[in-house]
Amino acid sequence: MRTVGVEEELLLVDAESGDPRALSTAVLALAERRAEGDSVFESELHDQQLEFATEPRGRMEDLAEEIRRWRAEAAHSAAEAGAAVAALATSPMPVSPSIGGDERYRWLAQRFGLTAQEQLTCGCHVHVSVESDEEGVAVLDRVRPWLPVLLALSANSPFWQGQDTSYDSYRSRVWGRWPSAGPVDLFGSAERYHEQVRALVGTGVLRDEGMIYFDARLSHRYPTVEFRVADVCLDPADTVLLATLARGLVETAARAWRAGDPPDPVPVTVLRMAAWQAARSGMEGQLLHPLTMRPEPAADVAQALLAHVGDALEDSEDIGPADKALRAVLTRGTGARAQRELLEGSDSLRTVVTECAARTRG
Repeated sequence: MRTVGVEEELLLVDAESGDPRALSTAVLALAERRAEGDSVFESELHDQQLEFATEPRGRMEDLAEEIRRWRAEAAHSAAEAGAAVAALATSPMPVSPSIGGDERYRWLAQRFGLTAQEQLTCGCHVHVSVESDEEGVAVLDRVRPWLPVLLALSANSPFWQGQDTSYDSYRSRVWGRWPSAGPVDLFGSAERYHEQVRALVGTGVLRDEGMIYFDARLSHRYPTVEFRVADVCLDPADTVLLATLARGLVETAARAWRAGDPPDPVPVTVLRMAAWQAARSGMEGQLLHPLTMRPEPAADVAQALLAHVGDALEDSEDIGPADKALRAVLTRGTGARAQRELLEGSDSLRTVVTECAARTRG
């Protein structure tokens, strides 16, 4: 069975006001002390966020348990530092982000200016194991049309600098300012994939392979396909659903490759339309159906994704839990709807943040 690992980025906020707090150094030090030097937490581009990564897991129950455990640990360490953590993909409150002190982050700030300065966004990255780079690139070529559906299911960033953006995932619009971000053309082979990566790095615009910000890519650190398209989810159950669907997509694509089925040559320009639509309305309106690239109700498109990976999920015994989790999202909505409902009930973005921090803490 393919293993799955998750990286989640969390927002550090004031427990009372909801304002982002530049306390990552203090929180990381406390987390390391609590873990006796073996912490899973890392810094990110801005001092108002931190990241954790799970172990590769074969069972989704184990992945779910670990995600909840590290969210709780992050909350404990943040509380010791006088703050809280919130699984929000953007800050609802106005913020002037501060770049971290790492030399790499300082280079990004100098190179990319306001794009880096404003990039206080929190994503969720899902790693799924592959047997080789050749298999991995075959997967990348075949999952492209389905990635906007994962974005819609994760949408959790309706607010930016104190106002409603009218998008469910505004994080993805901000993230798209990086020069290497977004959907990509078909590669056809691992050799051509690596040629393109070398060409991009060779331009001098990017610092290194770590700045290949495709919506999905071969990890430069692990033998995995890394899905980078999603917002961090407010509900950890949604993170597990994303991981389940991602593993299903990888296995389904690998089987199609081995059977000799070619990938769908959807143009990048059309994929950008699909990604924009997913960011705009999330699961609340219409999405472009990956098989036709025509608008259909988001719930129907999500069910089509589940059907697409159904055989793979049957074999991994994930189909029942995935169906239940998807129905839950379709009923209660994503984090974007939850945030807007909290604002409607309180008329206060501060309440939105503090309540989301409480949900993150569990």
